[in-house]
Amino acid sequence: MRGLNIAIAGCGPCGLAAALLLSRAGHQVTLFDRFDTPRPIGSGLMIQPTGMAVLGQLGLLDQVVHAGSRIDRLFGKAGERVVLNVHYAALRHKGAFGIGIHRASLFRILHEAVLRSGITVHTGRALVDSEPVGTQRTLRFADGDASAPYDLVVDALGTRTPLAPPTGRELAYGALWASLDWPQKAGFDPHSLAQRYDRASIMAGVLPIGTPPDAMTPKAAFFWSLRADRLDDWHKAGLDSWKARVTALWPECAPLLDQIDDPGQLTFARYAHRTLRSPAETALVHIGDAWHSASPQLGQGANMALLDAWALAKGLAEANDVDEGICRAVKMRRRHVMTYQWLTALFTPVYQSDSRLLPLIRDHVVGPLSKLWPATTIQATMVSGLVANPLGPLGLAMEHQAKAPLWEAA
Repeated sequence: MRGLNIAIAGCGPCGLAAALLLSRAGHQVTLFDRFDTPRPIGSGLMIQPTGMAVLGQLGLLDQVVHAGSRIDRLFGKAGERVVLNVHYAALRHKGAFGIGIHRASLFRILHEAVLRSGITVHTGRALVDSEPVGTQRTLRFADGDASAPYDLVVDALGTRTPLAPPTGRELAYGALWASLDWPQKAGFDPHSLAQRYDRASIMAGVLPIGTPPDAMTPKAAFFWSLRADRLDDWHKAGLDSWKARVTALWPECAPLLDQIDDPGQLTFARYAHRTLRSPAETALVHIGDAWHSASPQLGQGANMALLDAWALAKGLAEANDVDEGICRAVKMRRRHVMTYQWLTALFTPVYQSDSRLLPLIRDHVVGPLSKLWPATTIQATMVSGLVANPLGPLGLAMEHQAKAPLWEAA
């Protein structure tokens, strides 16, 4: 099915990727964003082999690899105990690695591709609702305006989307994030996500994220977990007190901390766990975090969104009408989505909670066992996003294997 008039709400990676895929599949696409100038929010993220499969189909993977930093291992310690040591090499595939990248880098690559494609982008349009009109749907804006009807509205507005009913819950913990110059002489591995833990209430991490747009040097995403209800206390205590805590846990972070002299350099991200029971309505589909959001413990958010976008374009291409197309897309993605929602809910308290028992089990039982086969392969499969075979139903393959054709070439 081609030639639909489609509105996409949200100019994040999810909305931009969906716009590109749907436009290339022969649909008329219009993007809406509430910002006067679309821009990314946040610091670093991980692109996994699942997300790379979609970016490869878009012809953008080489740019993403160049802009980011190749990640071959995830490594974490609690005191002197190694409790996380995941190698992508355990998957025994040359295309198995991650990419640490600044959100601004990923955004620019996708946004520039959208502009080159001639896709219409309306900025400064804050959405508040949508309404079905027969088999179509209109958008309602904060200024009281309404759009003309669209054959399909794609909700890519994220966790707090106004286009979906409220569901789920906010998690107690979030994290402070900062993008800082990569500490060349601090001994960090430029191809590893490194973490340190103190029980489950404190987690610090350093992720290499390449060189973002307009930066001159490579950067690191630094994060520090924090309960949301302790954020005010953190501000009152001051930076010096916090830096002393970080240094006591992880002395090698001193060169990173030396770059922080204002609390405004750190952004607090509050995490939420939510899953819509049904992401499909009349002429409306919710994808990415608008459908399913979770804490970033397994690093799947952007990758799940890219897979959702691909599934939507594929579902519409194989269907006879819009409702059938979005139902096909949801069916292709539901098992993988539910698997990772469950896995993330299971593992988040192990790394971000007030529990005293879970980190003891993690450090003294799970950590040692995870060094043995087949746990090494299971962990790598989980981290890479490949549990529940997400690529097969979508006609995708890991990079460096034979590619599925794009629909315009079919």
